[in-house]
Amino acid sequence: MTRVEEQPVPVARRRRGEPVVVEAYHPPYLAAGLAALGVFALYAITLSPTTWFWDTSEYIATGYIMGIPHPPGNPLFVVLARAWHILLEPTGLSTAVRINLFSAAMSAGAHGFWFLMADRILAFYSTDRTFRLIGASAAVLISATAFTVWNQSNVNEKVYTVTLFTIALMSWLAFRWREHLGRGKDDNLILLMVFILALSVGNHLMAFLAAPALVAFILLVEPRTLLNWRLYAAGVVAVILGLSVHLFLPIRSGLNPIINEAAPTCETVSSALVSVVTMGNAGCPDLSAALAREQYDKPSMFLDPVAYRRGQEVPRGAGLLVAQYMNYFQYFDWQWARSVRGLYSNLPPARVIFTLGFIFLGLFGAWSHYKRDRTSFVYVGLLFFTLAVGLTFYLNFQYGYTSGVSREMTEVRERDYFFIVSFSLWGVWAGIGLAALWLWLSQRLAAGTDAARQAVLERMPAPSLRPSWATAPVMVLALIPLFANWTWANRNYDYSARDWAYNLLMSVEPYGVLFTNGDNDTFPLWYLQEVEGLRRDVTVIVMSYLNTPWYAKQIRDLTAPCAPGTSADQDRTRIICQRPYLPSPAMPEYSALATGDTAGVSAEGTPGGPPTRSILPLDDAEIDGITSTPPYLTRDNLTFRAHNIEAVIPRETLMLPADVLLANIIDTAMGDRPIYFAMTTQAYDELSLRPFLIRHGVAFKLNDGPVTEDPARGIYAFPEGNPLSRFVGPYVDVPRTEKLLNEVFMHRGGFPDGWGHWVDVATENMPAYYGYSHLGMAYLYAMHGQQEASARHEARGNQWVKLANMRYDAANAR
Repeated sequence: MTRVEEQPVPVARRRRGEPVVVEAYHPPYLAAGLAALGVFALYAITLSPTTWFWDTSEYIATGYIMGIPHPPGNPLFVVLARAWHILLEPTGLSTAVRINLFSAAMSAGAHGFWFLMADRILAFYSTDRTFRLIGASAAVLISATAFTVWNQSNVNEKVYTVTLFTIALMSWLAFRWREHLGRGKDDNLILLMVFILALSVGNHLMAFLAAPALVAFILLVEPRTLLNWRLYAAGVVAVILGLSVHLFLPIRSGLNPIINEAAPTCETVSSALVSVVTMGNAGCPDLSAALAREQYDKPSMFLDPVAYRRGQEVPRGAGLLVAQYMNYFQYFDWQWARSVRGLYSNLPPARVIFTLGFIFLGLFGAWSHYKRDRTSFVYVGLLFFTLAVGLTFYLNFQYGYTSGVSREMTEVRERDYFFIVSFSLWGVWAGIGLAALWLWLSQRLAAGTDAARQAVLERMPAPSLRPSWATAPVMVLALIPLFANWTWANRNYDYSARDWAYNLLMSVEPYGVLFTNGDNDTFPLWYLQEVEGLRRDVTVIVMSYLNTPWYAKQIRDLTAPCAPGTSADQDRTRIICQRPYLPSPAMPEYSALATGDTAGVSAEGTPGGPPTRSILPLDDAEIDGITSTPPYLTRDNLTFRAHNIEAVIPRETLMLPADVLLANIIDTAMGDRPIYFAMTTQAYDELSLRPFLIRHGVAFKLNDGPVTEDPARGIYAFPEGNPLSRFVGPYVDVPRTEKLLNEVFMHRGGFPDGWGHWVDVATENMPAYYGYSHLGMAYLYAMHGQQEASARHEARGNQWVKLANMRYDAANAR
């Protein structure tokens, strides 16, 4: 590279009545492929070895069994993930690693296209190929190591890396369309983009937000293209073909997969097609409801989401709108130096310096892009605006999780993943800005006085005598996100979600019914059961879904005893009948319980042997009637009775359909199979069942009748006045919990001792549950004079609560 020359390579241009002029430009496909491979290698090195919290387990499990995740069902993701899983079958890698690698591959592929786009933009800056390749590499490096991009790429937590891939692909196709304009058949690229847009809706609607930028780009380059009626006729066919991937939902749903959320079945193919084409506005009711996401009841973008969820239709105020954009900036601030905190307590966080630096680089890249090629600048700028400013307005979230307002006014978690494309795109602009800065510095050095330039050059070795090389070290700035995000984005040690699922399931006796709260205590259980095949005998019931008729019916059928000659293992991906218990080496006493031999087993009211009936003996009409009943307040005290349980439900208790079904399940299942509540849920409070709970590990077993302290069996009461009683429960089976905590539970990856921080603030309660379990045991041991055991549990418990950022001193509770 003799010097970075300011000699742009123009794009193919045509004026009306003039011949086509095509300038020489050859996309560096090999270099782009190598860049994508490098990004993939980075993600593979930092790849999560298993599942994680939130939607990770749901998507891994549905990709593995061809199930249906939460609405709108994401059929394209499921099909692609399953195909990828089969493709990697010869590697022998675990299912979780394969699906995580799928996410990494999608993101890496996207960055291959970003490389091509950045190189083409930089061709307007210089004819020097080396300059363009280095600049495009910097753009890809910054984009790929932005925190949210990286964090979503090395664990398949969501579907957004597929969206990133499709948007990057369409962007490059748009650039190639401009290059090929006038050569014939250039409209085929537009049809391909239309098809990809429609197909990508089957993954997530976000990819469709690229449409405004694509239309604007076409209008700027060749507006007459949009006057071609043949293009529209072919476009309709392309759209229908792309949307047809949604037909996977009713077809697969009709086969009753184990995970079949919203059960979007249809009676006829024609009604399914109408639902698909109208995207949920007509046609098959169940499929339409899933595609329209009716289950989530999203408020209008013009209404206050906090008030809406309280039943009030209040216009969105300016204050909330400002807070929503401030929340976006908070997420933007995470992208470039997530691990950097304040240098001194009396100074602002040092991360602000890096954030401002990358704001400058992005703005400088955008400004120089505007000066060099306004047409592609408009495309990139409009795409970023739509996926950042416009998307923030449209999504209309509640306050950010860490905004500091009341928890009932915030989102249940951080939502930075929605903006992954905007962060990635800003990284590309920042890389272009860095290359432009390099160009400017080299030109300034070259234009300096001879004496000054000579003084600088004399201090450099021979290969670096040229101004472009003398200023090249500025490109090292592209490495900042790689190093400053590593400790937060690296996931290669994280087994926490998988081990949580294992520990919770091992807390439950054979054929148990386990009630959970939501995503984080449910989806990892699905993963362990459906992917790894562990403890499939346990019936997991997530309370938030139990309000829906489709879920209640699936639970009914999943727990029905198998008819003679029928086995649940005939097809492990479908609901057939009750799944059998497989002996666990971790808890050999469970094998005795599973066969009905309970001799010597310290368990309160434990039924023995396989269950004899479904836990919900209701027909479809009865379930529909219960789930369609609106929530209501009890007028008087109600008495709930089930076997030996008698509890009083206070007046003015809000009863949901899930609570009614919970009562029905307890009444039916008690005496036939054990019933448990994960310590993550307080669903038992609605029926006033707390006095009947006994802690087993990290779950509470519902005892069949009043509980009394029984030292001979190791059942001890925990004082209700203790601050920990809310988490520990009224009674503890000490021998069972001791064995589970110290002999059975798994904590790999240096968990919690070697962890410097917990990655996700919204799931800090997960390590806290372990802490509460140990601290509760410490208190009980201290009460009964076993100081050594108490000190051991207290030390372990404090490790967990420290990781969870809790401030609790067990000594103060005594």
